[in-house]
Amino acid sequence: MAQAHRIVVKVGSSSLTTASGGLDADRVDALVDVLAKVRSGGEKEIVLVSSGAIAAGLAPLGLRRRPRDLARQQAAASVGQGLLMARYTASFARYGVRAGQVLLTSDDMARRAHHRNASRTLDQLLTMGALPIVNENDTIATDEIRFGDNDRLAALVAHLVRADLLVLLSDVDGLYDGDPSKPGTSRIEEVRGPEDIAHVQIGSAGKAGVGTGGMVTKVEAARIAAAAGIPVVLTSAVHAADALAGRDTGTLFHRTGRRSADRLLWLQHASTPQGSLILDDGAVRAVTERRTSLLPAGIKDVEGEFSAGDPVELKDTEGRAVARGLVNFDAKEIPQLLGRSTRELAKELGPAYEREVVHRDDLVLLHG
Repeated sequence: MAQAHRIVVKVGSSSLTTASGGLDADRVDALVDVLAKVRSGGEKEIVLVSSGAIAAGLAPLGLRRRPRDLARQQAAASVGQGLLMARYTASFARYGVRAGQVLLTSDDMARRAHHRNASRTLDQLLTMGALPIVNENDTIATDEIRFGDNDRLAALVAHLVRADLLVLLSDVDGLYDGDPSKPGTSRIEEVRGPEDIAHVQIGSAGKAGVGTGGMVTKVEAARIAAAAGIPVVLTSAVHAADALAGRDTGTLFHRTGRRSADRLLWLQHASTPQGSLILDDGAVRAVTERRTSLLPAGIKDVEGEFSAGDPVELKDTEGRAVARGLVNFDAKEIPQLLGRSTRELAKELGPAYEREVVHRDDLVLLHG
């Protein structure tokens, strides 16, 4: 942990704000003190994924608690995001550190060009010595394209920037084998795989009531990052310095997999399918066992409305999703392609139809 060069740090709303809404300047400054010190030697790079925009916008708009409807959440985010960045900018300026804002939606990340642009922007900010502060673009994200919580966003950003470590900071100092407020429970120090926590009942609600992510989302984020080859430390914001120094704190999730193609992780965990393609048995085997592209000949039916470039699920004849991919045709074009060879289609409809419905480079298998 101490050797990690590029680190993604995620901090939740409850660690930055008061329970009634509004930023807690002392808490923000305390976190910035730690991050600025860690990167001051020039050996470490930090990307901060910060919640808090909606919570910061509650009090200025006269809202007593986080609204449930999307429109008022977006209004709060619009006011709060500016306040949040102003607070970070002023706080980092004490150390001569320039902060840069990066707002993302899950839709940005599944599409090839957007994904490449996000990666390039983050790399350039780090190269120029700035500290990127990433948040979900709550002001424009619809329910269909939201990450839903910044824990999952942080795991995917860690993969996007090829981080050596992900640190998830919350109001609890690790994963416990029961309710940490009750006697007799103990902190789980290390998780080497899912089997280590199969017996653990993981609660979902945060204490302060201003965030969306509870322990469930943090464990899921840790699973995503660990499977992508990135170790994760889950601890409380007050122990941030210990976590970043590699000292024993919180819960360490060991790597369980290796790095994969960037976009495929986003496709698997951050995209919302806009429709489905029903495959015959031969096409299911070709896609899942031989890892081939999906051709029109193997498709039996199409469901939903989608455009070329949208994520869709590939299902077997029982309706089970076996893969997810970016489709090359609009939904309305596909019925005329069903069960036909690309050669036949090219001859009848033109050369644009002599191609895969989903290319294997834009396809990820769904296990379990």
